[in-house]
Amino acid sequence: MWIDVSAQIINVPQRIENKVVNRVNRKIDRGIDKGLDVIEDSLNPNFKKSNTPATQKPDPKNTGTTTTAAGSKTDGKQNQQSLQSFSNYDFVPGDKVLLYEDFSQDAVGDFPALWTTNKSGEINTLNVAPGNWLNLNATEGNWWFLKPIEFPKNFIVEFDIVPKKAGGRYAVGVAIYGENGFKEMSDPWACKTGLIVSVAKTGWESQGLKAGGAKITGNSQLKPVVEEKVNHVIIWVQNRRVRIYHQGEKVLDMPTNLYEDSKFTRLAFQLYRGASCSSYITNVKITTASPDTRNKLLTEGKLVTYGIYFDVNKDIVKPESYGTLKDIAKILNEVPDVKVKIVGHTDADGADAANLDLSKRRAASVKSELVKTFNVNGERLITDGLGESQPVAPNDTPSNKAMNRRVEFIKL
Repeated sequence: MWIDVSAQIINVPQRIENKVVNRVNRKIDRGIDKGLDVIEDSLNPNFKKSNTPATQKPDPKNTGTTTTAAGSKTDGKQNQQSLQSFSNYDFVPGDKVLLYEDFSQDAVGDFPALWTTNKSGEINTLNVAPGNWLNLNATEGNWWFLKPIEFPKNFIVEFDIVPKKAGGRYAVGVAIYGENGFKEMSDPWACKTGLIVSVAKTGWESQGLKAGGAKITGNSQLKPVVEEKVNHVIIWVQNRRVRIYHQGEKVLDMPTNLYEDSKFTRLAFQLYRGASCSSYITNVKITTASPDTRNKLLTEGKLVTYGIYFDVNKDIVKPESYGTLKDIAKILNEVPDVKVKIVGHTDADGADAANLDLSKRRAASVKSELVKTFNVNGERLITDGLGESQPVAPNDTPSNKAMNRRVEFIKL
């Protein structure tokens, strides 16, 4: 195999010379390039600790910014799907970021400072995506966020996950629960009230929990997570209702998945003995949900949103933004006399000028999607970008930076 690969590499310069006049050889070259990429990956089986490959830009801290207005990071590639293809994404993130964790403050090889576990874990970089990832390097155990979180009745949890190939079918369990009293390493299954979402390679399972062992369960086999790929999972909790989204689909919708008196204060990830494959986790984000868009925009005159998504350093609106843009467009189309300024904001990482330029381009892209996809009259919309100049929180933690990365709609 090594001899064959070397022979292909030796022939590449000649093919490059010939391809100017030979379309066939040009196609062969493209095929060889792809083949060499595959070979390179196959020679690196320990991908979990490898650096981002040269063909894929890493996510440097000094970008200003952001994969999404709300802070979630992705693989950095332009998403070619249209917003309409995500029309089942009917959730609308609110105007408060309760938690954002991308492990950017943690050193590779260390256990993250804001978390604890009864097993093991460490921060790794991956060759399939930029940024820092928490390697749940066990096949059972719990990984708790150390601080209490005051979950409202209506909230959204998002995270990126890369399931490992070996092991059982469960990639991770997401535990959102309440306690009788705070305990760093409490048992989510022995909670006062709780929600356990089990993310598997075969589907989805949800369990609403109550003290005494009572359970309300649901499951689905729609679009499960894919091993060794980046999967973006979204969980929307609205009073008793639980909805899960993945790959452009609403994969589970349980109208009465939780008990009436459910109150949550803790977040943990779980792996189950004998049934889990282990995974890498990053970009954990919790926001409020379903803001009063009409009142904020028309009465108060300003709407702040964390529900408009972009790839790293890009200005193309991602399809996950569908629910937020549809909600805003509905109001604008119902009240045709209102004019609005769309303003982009970034955090303080990176060069001031680059942040300013990116914020302006993103605001322009938001206007373009409102006009193109939702038929809003573009003459009613003007755009601007303020970069990092108007922070709403100190740029000192991932959560605070996520609050500064936002899009605002201002009534004129």
